[in-house]
Amino acid sequence: MARYTGPVCKLCRREGEKLFLKGARCLSPKCAVERRNYPAGQHGKNMQFRRGRASDYALQLREKQKVRRIYGILERQFRRYFRDALRRPGLTGANLLSLLESRLDNVIFRMGFAESRTQARQLVQHGHFNVNGRRTNIPSCIIYPGDQIEVRQGSRKRVYFKQLKDVLSDRSLVGWLERDVNNLSGQMVRSPERGDIEMTINEQLVVEYYSR
Repeated sequence: MARYTGPVCKLCRREGEKLFLKGARCLSPKCAVERRNYPAGQHGKNMQFRRGRASDYALQLREKQKVRRIYGILERQFRRYFRDALRRPGLTGANLLSLLESRLDNVIFRMGFAESRTQARQLVQHGHFNVNGRRTNIPSCIIYPGDQIEVRQGSRKRVYFKQLKDVLSDRSLVGWLERDVNNLSGQMVRSPERGDIEMTINEQLVVEYYSR
């Protein structure tokens, strides 16, 4: 599966804000955006002093790139999500974000079983989770209301999952998910809505970008 393997802090610096791609590090003084809040590269520091208003296309492109990077998705797959959102009833932008939030790797992250979406994707690929009783190693698997997610019995013997119970209580849980700390399991109780997503995303700019 194709994926970005470069330095993720560079992505946050390019967008000029924290995308929370490295878990707890993003909340520490080591965060790259806190130390160098300008794009990487020899001309990056000069970019913040450029005059003039960005074009509509530039704003749309940057917002699209930001959403892709938050969820760790490459362009081809992101276009497929947009086409799927376009076919669904309702607002295309809200549908797109709902689809992205319903990915298995994101649900694992939202349940607190991982510090970041990148870590959640790796845990899923290594086959540590069951979805409705079946082992699943596809991070892009879409989760629907009523679906049950649990850590596999064999994986619970690992040090990571033994220590996970101690930290889960400190990790917040979104309203559209339920979590059983003792059994290391959870459930989607309803589809995520636009109001459930607290990130600063202007999904209308993404829709405008693909509607050109």
